[in-house]
Amino acid sequence: MIITAVDVVRVAVPAYDPPFVWRAGLPGSEPAADGAWLVIRTDAGVTGLAFALRGAMLQDVVDRRIRAELVGRDPIARELLWDRMWELDRIDRFPVFVQGIVDVALWDLAGKAVGLPVYQLLGSYRESLPAYASTVTFGSIEEYLDVADQCLELGFPAIKLHAWGDARRDARLSEALREHVGPDVPLMYDGSAGFDLLDATYLGKALSDADYLWYEEPMREFSVTAYKWLAERVDVPLIVAEVAEGSHMKTADFIAAGCAAAVRTSTGLRGGFTGAMRTAHLADAFLLRAEVHGPGEASRHLCMSISNTTYYESLIVSNPVRRPAEVDASGNIHAPTLPGVGFEEAWVDGVPAPLAAALAD
Repeated sequence: MIITAVDVVRVAVPAYDPPFVWRAGLPGSEPAADGAWLVIRTDAGVTGLAFALRGAMLQDVVDRRIRAELVGRDPIARELLWDRMWELDRIDRFPVFVQGIVDVALWDLAGKAVGLPVYQLLGSYRESLPAYASTVTFGSIEEYLDVADQCLELGFPAIKLHAWGDARRDARLSEALREHVGPDVPLMYDGSAGFDLLDATYLGKALSDADYLWYEEPMREFSVTAYKWLAERVDVPLIVAEVAEGSHMKTADFIAAGCAAAVRTSTGLRGGFTGAMRTAHLADAFLLRAEVHGPGEASRHLCMSISNTTYYESLIVSNPVRRPAEVDASGNIHAPTLPGVGFEEAWVDGVPAPLAAALAD
């Protein structure tokens, strides 16, 4: 089997409805966007797909570098092609999602070629996993407590806060939520890189006192040393290396520094399924958890494949709370069933029109 074409199919992505916000200093939910599908075709008639929210960026790197690299190659040689993407990155400095998009499309193609979901090709570990409710940023402590009540009523067993980016206000919220839900509900906090070391330390001590399960990305992940110092100052477990570039290689630096109680992994920020699994196995070698970042079809496959992960991240973007379709009434997600990644499962209205036209060619 040989790759015969690599195409980018641009599609319009509607804005979130209702829109939502993140912490102070960050943009909120995406407005209407220019997304794209990467389409990798073969001489065997099998096609692999992956989606990117930044269509113009993907179009540029595919046209300039990636198409010429992939056409004529064996799509099953994913390790070789993953390595080749990093070689090209040395020249182009790709946007962080690009290696992941290519790798996901190749895994989608492989799954379709043999008629299996990707998680089974990766080596399945489970068929279901609990999902935690990962909030966006709401307006007040009272609203957060209301959202938390709704999430628990909908079956979610755990809750993660994305708050305001104010260390003292966020500390008060974190303490109020613990008091509100009691001692038995696992709680997490995500700082979205909003703090310096001093404020991260203040908030981390409050989270420790409130018995939070983990403290995620309080500072930018440029400095491993800063995270080492934070780990020495707070008792709450740090989950690290979510957005730091360099896939499993940068994750290894965080682990070696001694600051990682757990690490993050994902297809979008760790170089696709290949990089995500390398990260998970690296963490497992040190008896650390590798928790999957973000919702979506690819994340469900990772959750079913990684032994040292405990939750699926389900984003809660509205009040009243709407439970995402992939989460059941008991707060669990289940293994995908379609061959490949199974993007088709989410296409309630059928294949997006621009993609359908391209696939029909």
